[in-house]
Parts: sequence; C-alpha cells; structure tokens
Amino acid sequence: MFPIYDVIVVGAGHAGCEAAQAAAKMGSSVLLCTMNMNTIAQMSCNPAMGGVAKGQIVREIDALGGKSGIISDKSTIQFRMLNRSKGPAMWSPRSQNDRMRFAEEWRLALEATPNLDFWQEMITGLIVKDGRIKGVKTGLGIEIRSKSVVLTNGTFLNGIIHIGEKKMGGGRTGESASKGITEDLIEIGFESGRMKTGTPPRVDGRSLNYSLMEVQEGDENPEKFSYSDETTPIKNQRNCWITYTNKEVHETLETGFDRSPMFNGRIQGLGPRYCPSIEDKINRFAERERHQIFVEPEGWNTVEIYVNGFSTSLPEDVQYKAIRKIQGFENAKMFRPGYAIEYDFFPPTQLKLTLETKLVENLYFAGQINGTTGYEEAAAQGLMAGINAHNKVKEKEPFILKRSEAYIAVLIDDLINKGTEEPYRMFTSRAEFRLLLRQDNADLRLTPYGYKLGLANEKEYLQTLAKAEKTEELTKKLEKFRLSPDEANIGLEGLNTALIKEKITVEKLLKRPNIGLQDIINISDLLKEETIEYSNAVKEQTEILIKYKSYIDKERQMVEKISSMEDLQIPATIEYANMKALSAEGRQKLAKIQPQTVGQASRISGVSPADMSILTIYLGR
Repeated sequence: MFPIYDVIVVGAGHAGCEAAQAAAKMGSSVLLCTMNMNTIAQMSCNPAMGGVAKGQIVREIDALGGKSGIISDKSTIQFRMLNRSKGPAMWSPRSQNDRMRFAEEWRLALEATPNLDFWQEMITGLIVKDGRIKGVKTGLGIEIRSKSVVLTNGTFLNGIIHIGEKKMGGGRTGESASKGITEDLIEIGFESGRMKTGTPPRVDGRSLNYSLMEVQEGDENPEKFSYSDETTPIKNQRNCWITYTNKEVHETLETGFDRSPMFNGRIQGLGPRYCPSIEDKINRFAERERHQIFVEPEGWNTVEIYVNGFSTSLPEDVQYKAIRKIQGFENAKMFRPGYAIEYDFFPPTQLKLTLETKLVENLYFAGQINGTTGYEEAAAQGLMAGINAHNKVKEKEPFILKRSEAYIAVLIDDLINKGTEEPYRMFTSRAEFRLLLRQDNADLRLTPYGYKLGLANEKEYLQTLAKAEKTEELTKKLEKFRLSPDEANIGLEGLNTALIKEKITVEKLLKRPNIGLQDIINISDLLKEETIEYSNAVKEQTEILIKYKSYIDKERQMVEKISSMEDLQIPATIEYANMKALSAEGRQKLAKIQPQTVGQASRISGVSPADMSILTIYLGR
C-alpha cells in the first residue's frame, strides 16, 4: 500500500509543515501524517506570527527557503514593527493573521509540493530495529516504512485538557490526544517529562464595546516577512484594541482559585514563564491593580476575538463572570472557555545539533516535543529537522548553523546544551551576537545557505547578492559624499541638531543620534539624485552598518575570537569517565550530552572554565 519513504513526518503543525516541505523540496519522498487533515497548520493559540526575537526567526526561516514568512504575509490582517524606538538589534516584525486563511494557505502550499504525500490517522508507535528507525505504526495497525522519521507531536502526546476541576484527554480543544509514541520512546530508554501551556477564552466581537478601549493600529507603512516577490505588503489593515483588567476582575477570578488545577496540584507540568495565565499573574504580581489585555480579531470576516493576556484554566463560570468585568467586555458573549493543556515532552539534551536523537539513528524531534513554546520556535526546528533528515538519508553533510549566524542556531544550541525545565521561548537577550542577527539582514546571512541546500531559488539568491553589492556601493558613496554648511544647515536646524561649520561627509553626519539617512537625503537635492536608484531595504541596511559600525565590528571580532576554538572537534570515542581531573559534574554533563565540538562543550550548564582548560589540554590544545 505504501512505498518506503525517505522521510515520515508525524504531526502537521508549524514544525511538521516546515519539515515536510523542506525535505520534499530538497528531493526526498515524504509522508506527512496527521490525525486531522482539516487542522493542518492550525494556529492553536494566538492568531499572530513574529514578535520580539520571534520575528527574526520567521525572517530566517524565509531566508533559508522555508514557508512560514510567505504564509504569514498571505494571511496578514495587521503588521507592526515592534521596538522601533530602540536599536536595530531589537526591531522585531509581527503580524496579526487570519487564522482560517493561514491554515488554508499552508495546506495549499503543501499540496502543491512535489514528492509530498499525506496520511490521516493517529500514529501510535515506532518501528525501531538495531537502534535505527524503520518506520511508524498507525492506529489501524498499518506499518509504514521509512528511512527516517521526524516527530512533531506538539501538545498531543498524552495531552490532558484542564478547565477548573474538569479534565479530559485531548491535544487541542475538540481533538483527541495521541497515545503510544511516548510509551515506545520510554521503553527504548528516552527520558520524558510533562509541561503545560494554556489559552484564553474566545469571545463574540459583536458583543464588545470598542469605544471603551484603546485602538491599536498597524504601521503606517507596513512591511512584510518574506524577502521574496511572492508576497507584497498589506494595504488595508484591521485594528486591534487594548483594555485592562481591574480589581473587580481579580477578585472575581480569586473566587475560583480553590478549583484551579494550577493551584490545587492537579497540573504537574511547568507552564511558560513569559506567558503566564491570568491567575498566575494575579498570584505572582499581587501588588498590580491591572494587567493589559490585547483584543485581537481572528480574521478578516469572522467575529471571533482572541483575548490575549487572559489565558486561564479556571472554571468556565468564573471565567465568564470575570471577563464581563473588563472595560468594554460588559456584555461579552463567550464562544469557548480558556483551558490549560498538559502534555509529554522529551528533554532536548537527548538530541544532536541536527535534532537527530542520540539513542535512535535517523529519528528526529522538532517543536514542543523538545520543550519549546511558540509557532516560530517550532517552525524553525521543523525546518532544520527536515533538512537534516533529508541530508542523512541522501548521505550528505549535516546542516548546522553557528550561534553567530542565526537565532535558529541559538535556539537549538540552547536546547541541546542547556536543556529546559519550562517551555523555552526565544528572546533577543538569549543571543550574544544579536546586533549581527538583525531582522533586516537575515537574507544576507542565510539565503546563500538556502540556495546551496536547494530550498531558496536562483532568483532569490541573485537578489540577495544584488542587495549586498548595492549596500556596499552606497556605503562607499556616503563615505565620500560631502555636504557644505550652506546646503545642510537649514535642514539640520529643523532636525534640532548641531550645525556644521565646514564640509562634512554623509557618513560622519549619519553617526549622529536621532538623524536617519532619509533625513539627510531630504536636505540635499543632489544626494536625493545620487541615492534614488537604491531600494529602501538597501538604504536601511547601509544606515545601520554606518551608524553602528564600531559595535558591529566589535561583535565580529568576538565571533572570530570564539570561532578559533568553536570548531575544534571532540572525538566520539572520548571517555570522560577516565578524565579524573574534570569535576564530577563536568564529567557527568559531558558524558550525557556528548558535545561534538569544544565550543558546544563550553556552553553546557555545569561545565566550568577549569573543565574546559582540562579538556582542551587533553585534546592537544
């Protein structure tokens, strides 16, 4: 009935979709297995993509040839660039999306991908022989053979949904949990744990009074995620709104705390620290009289509203009473209550940097099974797992990015070397080279890799080369182009900055705070003519490189210093137990994680600088 596939992907969420399309596009025969074809790429939680650091990840996925950026652009209803008031390392794109269109666009994209087949059924087990994956078993008892398997099970592995004192099996509201895979993995020898996440109630937008809320509009000149010409920036946008909880809301919620699964101990798994439930916020920040609530439409035409900031697992009657005490929600009608979901995950220290498991060859984990939270983190892992599963079965080199090259690398490196005891979420602060890993230069950093892998096409690659060339050309032009006092001072006075007394290069002027390249172009007709041929992306890139040159150079020097040891290989045969000079914890952690390079070893929690000195001496360095 089935051929022997190169890659089987289990789960069709954000990780599964990226893994399947990447492996298939690169030339592998792929089977994407899902329990429900109608929920492919479902936005289980908020209808949005990107945000702080997450937006950078979406851009990186796009630059490598993944689909999340394109799908997001096609389903965007509002676009904002966050943190514009801060430095460019912090700028983060975010889109509000039409939930139904997002899922539809992903399904259509997958169906249009050659080499990709689908199968709708629960996968209940794995076929493993002599430490190597051989395929999967289905609920109907079918065995489907493959050379590799990527598990992207999300919150479905033995998932339990909690609403107050009620609990039911499920991986998402209205969908059953997945059983069997966890048990197979534990029998093989994998270590597992439990985590939880939550979602807020959804309400009827027709029952809300928006006049009592603050309007949150999209950007005046919105951008987009994808660097490709396949999408264009959105022209008309939908508003979001902001409102707040209050003392009365908090008091009402507290009446249900004795029935909260979070407080009465029925939920064992740890929840996301940076996206806590409303009851957790009230408990942890008792001194605060109000918490922000983002009122987000679920699409262009639906009346369903996502109540961002009100995630809860309290009894539904308490949720209903409390939400109606929020300003603007006095007559709110609830579509469905919020809930918490508890699910199995597998500590990611059991993986290699390719996301292949150490215990079973050609078996890969991606997404929430690794302890992460968020669509973007999942999609990035799925893309990398799909690439590496393809490369492994085709006997090609593994694809591993460095921390200095991408947020995707920071994410995977953190997971593999440090593990996580709570749902991992990406932040700009996690990246030590975040000025190099900006959202504006993801194409320059990663599209050459995507092209080499066969994911980015030649047109995209040539566009990237042209952007780099034009940026260098404009930078050199601005280093030489000089403005005279007569030409510049009227404009500089209007910008509230010091006037010049002699000719000055644009480069030097651009290094002043609060002056942008476009400001300078606007005060010189000649400069306007000289720069008219350059795109906004090139101008932005040039401005950042000039304005922050000293900081960027400093980070690059740090990268060069670290990279001299980063790539030093550690033999797989090394016996840490025999290295008595290492600390006991160092020996234990190194033996467990089995780092492939000295750089990786240095980032393992519990491995001290003294341990690293001993290790490098042992390796002859």
